[in-house]
Amino acid sequence: METTTRRGYGRYWAGLLPELGFLLPLLPITVVGVSLLMTLFWTGVGMIPIVVGVFLVLAALFVARGFGILELWRLRGALFPAITPPRWDRTARGGSALAKLIAPVVDGHYWLYLLHGSIVNPVVGIVSWSITITWLSVALAGVLFPVYAVFLPDGAVGLWGLVELLDDRGVEVPELLESPVLHGAIVFVLGLVFLLTLPFVTHGLTWIHHGIARGMLSAFRSEELRVQMADLSASRSAAVAAEGTALRRLERDIHDGPQQRLVRLQMDLASAERQLERDPDAARELIAQARSQSKEALEELRALSRGFAPPILLDRGLVAALESLAVRAPLPTHVESLLPAGFVLPPELERNAYFIAAEALTNVAKHAAAENAWVRLELRPDEAGQPRWLDVVVTDDGVGGASAKEGHGLAGIEERLRGLGGAVELVSPAGGPTHVVAHLPLPVGPAVAR
Repeated sequence: METTTRRGYGRYWAGLLPELGFLLPLLPITVVGVSLLMTLFWTGVGMIPIVVGVFLVLAALFVARGFGILELWRLRGALFPAITPPRWDRTARGGSALAKLIAPVVDGHYWLYLLHGSIVNPVVGIVSWSITITWLSVALAGVLFPVYAVFLPDGAVGLWGLVELLDDRGVEVPELLESPVLHGAIVFVLGLVFLLTLPFVTHGLTWIHHGIARGMLSAFRSEELRVQMADLSASRSAAVAAEGTALRRLERDIHDGPQQRLVRLQMDLASAERQLERDPDAARELIAQARSQSKEALEELRALSRGFAPPILLDRGLVAALESLAVRAPLPTHVESLLPAGFVLPPELERNAYFIAAEALTNVAKHAAAENAWVRLELRPDEAGQPRWLDVVVTDDGVGGASAKEGHGLAGIEERLRGLGGAVELVSPAGGPTHVVAHLPLPVGPAVAR
């Protein structure tokens, strides 16, 4: 369910100081930037015939990149959405040092950064700075007028020569217009109007700079699509590998466990059938052994079935399934859910979160030598404040020193998460405690009210 957020007047005031922090230094930054860039670039162009100019042009491109990155940082400091910069190494990846050095010449981003730093940003920046200074000066001068008016000489306050103009034209001026109190009130009201509209002005000017930066300093959409395609391909390969590993492990566990016991059960029953009339006591003993084998096979099948989604997960959700898992765990396990009330996760996401928690708890029971374990569910928002990640945190008070070794549980968790487009964080110092944090990406609009 989509929700729209409206920026109230108070929100504009909340962003006033960060936006002023972006706008007020514009003049010195743009002057220094255009001076450096134009000097380096045009000097380099003029000296290209003697080779030195090539390096000056390259220096101008690298300096432009630095000023562009500074612009992105300053916009982020003004509380505007982050802009993703381009990947600077893509044109010379795997090449020689010389190829990497001259890569900016064939990289369009460097030239866009140079254009932004030497022409676009100086023009827009000087205009923005001038408007900001003017608006802020009028606002402060007007609002603070009652404070400093007592120090002004008589007659210093006037309606900008309006009274004198009317006198010169022979127009009779009412006494009210000659009142310094009226003059001061007009100045104060004008300053108040400028002050009340100042947040809109700073936000609009900063928004213009943000729009220009998004068009000139951000990564190209085609590059983002290529990165997404590469990540998707890697995730799909990891998912296929994880599924194949899980199937091979299940096949091995069935072969080594229940299948062997069922074969033994079949042999014991056949022997009992042959000895039923000839030696009833021996037959009864074989039947008792067969019953024991069937019980053990049933227990192993139950243990293996935990690798599949339990019915409680489908019926009552992730939290109830984890609480049931905690009850069956070989050590005291505590489950804590920090999910908002009424927040519903997609079934497939719940299934993967359950398996990850189960695998992590199994790893704790086998290797951690722990006395307690904790499982916590929580949401992590993105920069816009919307839920973006489901974090499954498994902690134990064991000996620590855990690592994701090939073929072990933690490596399986990492592989599963890579297939989902997520990630895992492992913090396990020697002596403990161990924290396994699985970040599972939420799809767009995953939560609805129950």
